[in-house]
Amino acid sequence: MKIGSLIKHPKRVILKLLYWIAGCFTDNQYVRLYYRLHMGRRLNLESPTTFNEKLNWLKLNDHNPLYTQLVDKFSVKEYVASKVGNRYVIPTIGVWDTPEEIDWECLPTRFVLKTTHGGGNSGVIICKDKNSIDKQVIIKKLHQSLTQDLYKHSREWPYKNVSKKILAEPYLEDTETKELRDYKFFCFDGEVKFLFVASERQSRPEPYFDFYDANFNILAVKQGHPNSMISSRKPKCFEEMKVIASQLSIGIPHVRIDLYEVDGKVMFGEMTFYNMGGVVPFEPNQWDYIFGDYIKLPVQN
Repeated sequence: MKIGSLIKHPKRVILKLLYWIAGCFTDNQYVRLYYRLHMGRRLNLESPTTFNEKLNWLKLNDHNPLYTQLVDKFSVKEYVASKVGNRYVIPTIGVWDTPEEIDWECLPTRFVLKTTHGGGNSGVIICKDKNSIDKQVIIKKLHQSLTQDLYKHSREWPYKNVSKKILAEPYLEDTETKELRDYKFFCFDGEVKFLFVASERQSRPEPYFDFYDANFNILAVKQGHPNSMISSRKPKCFEEMKVIASQLSIGIPHVRIDLYEVDGKVMFGEMTFYNMGGVVPFEPNQWDYIFGDYIKLPVQN
């Protein structure tokens, strides 16, 4: 990292240093430091009230073994099929342990490659024309993605034991919107309370995130990314989406269920337990408390 960059972005430098020496800290110590650096204030784990505080409490205290399967982008498909039906699961073309093992011949003209353990859209490679790709560039990117460790980076416990593999799926695109919009439902033990729509993820350097309530009324809130200038249309399958998200989240204090709508069909994307790592502020800040009110933390013995 250059000297100029060090001066302009000191927090990035500190976070990188923290990651390098992560093994020196207990999970509790690391989570507190990580939160303080991102949020600029002390993390209240003794009596958490905000959404971000409760997410970090859950990182440290809610270690349900099932969560490891649910964050694995390949193994979660079996769980989803058993709960809501296989028709909502994106088909799997192939799964490999290393990039060198990818069977390029079996891949269609358009496809998606992703790592099974990645987060934040990391490790996702979108190909719209197999004949124009540089396989060596893709292999290099996948090797880099396979080194990602969300447990070490932000102590997201479910990722600690996820098997790191490469997954191939067909490329999906809605005919009407000409993209694959991501509908991310905030669920609290089977109840959908909010969602945000991620749009223009491929056409812009930074996507739009627009928040809505459970009735698809737009909310004046931002988190991490800008709002778009135009509100998204309500998905045709919105009510079906809410039912699916509700069924998949029963028994879990909080999980974000990501779904797509593709030409009138609902498809499952992934499950996220710690939205934005539990360290990205809401604008305005009151929404951190509003979202947090819906998380009922498990009683500790």
